[in-house]
Amino acid sequence: MNQNQTIEKLKSMRLHAMANLYLHHIQNNQYSDSTADEYLSLLVDHQWEERQNNKIQRLIKQACFRQKASIADVDFTSARNLEKNMFNRLSALDFITKKENIIFTGASGVGKSYLAQALGYQACLMGLRTQYFITSRLLNQLKLAKVDGTYQKELNKLLKNELLILDDFGLKAFDNHAREALMDIIEDRYNSKATIVSSQIPVSAWYEIIGEGTIADAILDRLINSSHRIDLKGESLRKSILKNE
Repeated sequence: MNQNQTIEKLKSMRLHAMANLYLHHIQNNQYSDSTADEYLSLLVDHQWEERQNNKIQRLIKQACFRQKASIADVDFTSARNLEKNMFNRLSALDFITKKENIIFTGASGVGKSYLAQALGYQACLMGLRTQYFITSRLLNQLKLAKVDGTYQKELNKLLKNELLILDDFGLKAFDNHAREALMDIIEDRYNSKATIVSSQIPVSAWYEIIGEGTIADAILDRLINSSHRIDLKGESLRKSILKNE
């Protein structure tokens, strides 16, 4: 058996992890005690893990998170109305499987964006396509897409995400273009994909912020009725950090 040829064939089939591990074992004589089945299983597992890790890193990059957030680093000690058991249940990501939504509300600095992105990061770790947006920027992008004729293409790209995160919802007024784009996004994802929305504005004020009663009714009916709502309280966590420094 020509081992060098085997390695080159593995590389030509883009099985680089298998090729590199095989080469390492040849150089260090570390595979002679395994049966053929055991050694093949070892090489395949190594290649599979490499591809899974690459997929996860690609998903994280494509998600465009604004900050690195992790479920493990969520602070449950601050008095901000975040119940640990409830959030841990959400962290299991069953809400994605059930096509449900999450709404985080609360004042600036209480951790809405962090929690949303922590769930998004967890979704990436589980191999689920996720994307994060500042809401106003996304709606502006879609407004430009209408002008250049790529609007439907952009909506289709959004729908491919198992989880869509809309941050800073309602901080900028909705014009006709923004309302229609938001309606199209929510309509496409209703009972189909999961969405997380975070906002400084209480849900009770969203109707007025969106404007145009019929569209606002339709958006809120689809978004809110199938959602888990978490209203965070307390002081800004950023202020707490500054006090402790």
